[in-house]
Amino acid sequence: MTSSISGGSTSTASGAEFPTVLVLGCGWLGMALARSLVQAGHRVVGTSTTPENLDGMRAAGIEPHLFRLGADFGPAADALLHRLLADTDVLVLNVPPRAASAGAYPTLLRPVHRAVAAAGTKCVLFVSSTSVYPNEPRIMRETDAVSTRDAASDVLRAEGHFVPRYGQWKSTVVRLGGLFGPDRAPGRFLAGRQGLDQGNAPVNLVHLTDVVGVLSGIIQQGLWGHTFNVCANQHPCRRDFYPAAARFLKLESPVFKDEGKSVVSGKTIDSSSIRSLLPYQFQHDDVLAALEFC
Repeated sequence: MTSSISGGSTSTASGAEFPTVLVLGCGWLGMALARSLVQAGHRVVGTSTTPENLDGMRAAGIEPHLFRLGADFGPAADALLHRLLADTDVLVLNVPPRAASAGAYPTLLRPVHRAVAAAGTKCVLFVSSTSVYPNEPRIMRETDAVSTRDAASDVLRAEGHFVPRYGQWKSTVVRLGGLFGPDRAPGRFLAGRQGLDQGNAPVNLVHLTDVVGVLSGIIQQGLWGHTFNVCANQHPCRRDFYPAAARFLKLESPVFKDEGKSVVSGKTIDSSSIRSLLPYQFQHDDVLAALEFC
């Protein structure tokens, strides 16, 4: 299925119909987004930490660069980052927290923050996670976790660095549910495991197609100044979803502890805000039906 964007303006803060986009982190998600943006008519620059990925990026019409944050980040990498940002309208910051050691995620991204400020970047789209919310049995909306530079959560602190205090640039934070899609089938996540907890907890997943549709739509519509949850609307419980997902792949079903139906656990991510503001029709709200699209 294809995503659907309709209505509204396709301009960004720069006023350009097709702004130049830098996707910092062309992994599984970043590459899919970059391909989609190229097909839509954008000039797309992308980075990867893996040299073997560069030829594939180039073949897809993406201007490829080898770039890595971390302990070995030095003057050459810093110069490259400043040069790329100087010629960019929109930065998509797609560096997952797992790229950093515990407590070090904001530090990992600090060179990017400095470069964004120095380059006069117009817009930043920060790809975050719904892991910022506490695992409590209630509905979680964007206001249930606030991104500040002194928040307890590494991810919230990192978000806070890219929400400008003085309007130097425009930004939007997108908190994604658990990702699934081609080459990331959820039936493999728990297959064959025994004695699992939280069987009654709802799943909070989102298909790659919908993430790409939402991120592309934010850029095309110039939807800046927001924090959004992005998640499928249906939330079956874990004890129903993961065995079904494993059976779909003909794998051994996981087994959950018998906690009784009265035991309620786990958060439910609400994504009504993005749905009310972005003219995008989600393709895979039924996560069980979406298994065939993995």
